[in-house]
Amino acid sequence: MIVLVGMPGSGKSSAGRQVARRFGLPFIDSDHLIESGIGMPIKDYFAQQGEEAFRDLETATLRRIAEDPRQCVLSTGGGSVLRPENRALLREKGTVLYLRASPDEIYRRLRHDTKRPLLQVADPRAKLQELFQARDPLYRETAHFVIDTGRSSVQGLVHHIAMQLEVAGILPARARRAPGDKAERQS
Repeated sequence: MIVLVGMPGSGKSSAGRQVARRFGLPFIDSDHLIESGIGMPIKDYFAQQGEEAFRDLETATLRRIAEDPRQCVLSTGGGSVLRPENRALLREKGTVLYLRASPDEIYRRLRHDTKRPLLQVADPRAKLQELFQARDPLYRETAHFVIDTGRSSVQGLVHHIAMQLEVAGILPARARRAPGDKAERQS
């Protein structure tokens, strides 16, 4: 299991989908899986049941995903590392990549987002800084690899993730051809 962790807006879902496609693996977004199971947006569940109930649901979902022996690419929710049991589970059962983005970069990406419950506050930039300070050490503790996303495009981030996984021997290197080269024809 290839696991992507990081702050909301760090590129986990966008890059995860493309990494999965590149290597022919299933893609799982734990937040989307949770939403389909509860039949409502996480934002609404959060408002009705509270953060603790959501975190219980998140832990159960991560456990269920980790029990499946098939290889996949998993994009986790930004707060999935808050519980020690989740950090241990993800690190033990998968190869964890922390997609690290600065609070300012995340704010630039998410400033108009209305779906993320923890950002529906008076000063989202300050909230992102606070979340980053609390979570960065937890992401680092969980991760096998840290990838700084900076201002990379999604394609650039996917390339960087794929190279890291290939160099580490976690996924096989894809055959690369120079631009303009044609595939060898089989007779």
